[in-house]
Amino acid sequence: MRAMVIRHFGGPDVFEEMTQSRPTVTPNSVLIRVAATSVNPIDTKIRAGAVPHLAPPFPAILHGDVAGVVEEVGEGVTHLQEGDEVYACTRNGALADYLLVPAASVAKKPPSLSFEEAAALPLVTLTAWEALFDRLNLQAGQRILIHGGTGGVGHVAVQLAKAAGAVVHTTVSTPEKAQIAKELGADAVINYREETVDEYVNKYTDGTGFDLVFDTVGGENLDRSFAAVKTGGSVVAIAARSTHDLTPLHNKGLTLHVIFLMLPLLSGKGLERHGQVLRELVPLVEQGQVKPLLDGTSYTFRDVAQAHQRLASGQALGKITLANERFHA
Repeated sequence: MRAMVIRHFGGPDVFEEMTQSRPTVTPNSVLIRVAATSVNPIDTKIRAGAVPHLAPPFPAILHGDVAGVVEEVGEGVTHLQEGDEVYACTRNGALADYLLVPAASVAKKPPSLSFEEAAALPLVTLTAWEALFDRLNLQAGQRILIHGGTGGVGHVAVQLAKAAGAVVHTTVSTPEKAQIAKELGADAVINYREETVDEYVNKYTDGTGFDLVFDTVGGENLDRSFAAVKTGGSVVAIAARSTHDLTPLHNKGLTLHVIFLMLPLLSGKGLERHGQVLRELVPLVEQGQVKPLLDGTSYTFRDVAQAHQRLASGQALGKITLANERFHA
């Protein structure tokens, strides 16, 4: 099979094409013929060597989001069969013609989505779902603030929260993003460059604070999240490799949750939950309640360096996807 690999950590130009042996199917796994993948920030961090413990051995095949067709089914797998169109989030390996994946984490993709659209959803959906429902226990009528409403995780979180009946507020940086966030279902959109935390807390909550805050940004924004949530409220973060004064948490009696989606992928424990969430997402997609927001660019696997550069530029709006140009060969 053909794969795009890296032989060492570095910039986007480290990718090169290589021929490798096709994986052999094993019990409780499925072999996927890969149609598409997408770029997530964790992929660029692995490539750059920022998180070497998450990287596979060199020559390394990166990317965890995958959509494609089941080529072979391993012994013990009953919910999938050859020819099924599927999607999944795995640890690495999607930048190749074939990928071996634990069957528990694989689900049939939403029929209405293309392979590229489906490949945009797994990691960001699993992250948003765990944050909103498994950690925050989001309920209808609650007032939630989601930071970064047009980002990868944020745009899915806005739609899931709205589908659950929450009152959804989100932050963005431009009028263009504000319009997109409204189209995704946000009840109120905040341009954080034009309004301070105090201003929008007073405007939308009469100064009491939001019931829940989902911080997809991290860094100094986590402090803003502590300021925006109500006394006794909860904050969930997906970027918490930073140092903070926890005094606001103490003074307001807050609960802080941190999501690190790679843990089940590293340990192999909890993959059944991933597959379950991706299956539960299907009716939401088919009913029009959730749709992927794709960046306006188009890349193939051979363009992976440009795709990584696009994400690093900060100019992308929505998810960046890559199609396997050999899929239909």
